[in-house]
Amino acid sequence: MVVVAFSHEKAYFEPPMRYTKMALVIFGFGLVLGLVVVVAEIRALARVASGSMALGIAAIPIGMLADLRRAMTGRFGDSMRRAKAPSRRVPAMPRRPRKSAIRKR
Repeated sequence: MVVVAFSHEKAYFEPPMRYTKMALVIFGFGLVLGLVVVVAEIRALARVASGSMALGIAAIPIGMLADLRRAMTGRFGDSMRRAKAPSRRVPAMPRRPRKSAIRKR
């Protein structure tokens, strides 16, 4: 656990590598389920165990990229965003009443 430095309002807790940990937990669940399938010879759960292991392995690099992005936006958040240009307000010109058109014969 890491406590990040004080912000302007209050101290807050930011768990490091949240998405990578989630991917590793999914992979670990599949690994334990696979061990149960082998030991207890439960064929019905074999696909579930295999699928969760594959999902966990595939999610690890995605989670690492998401955590890297979170770390970079947390550290350099204000400097990475482009500042919006202030909207220009042009004062409205006072409208003159229209002249009626000259009638043609």
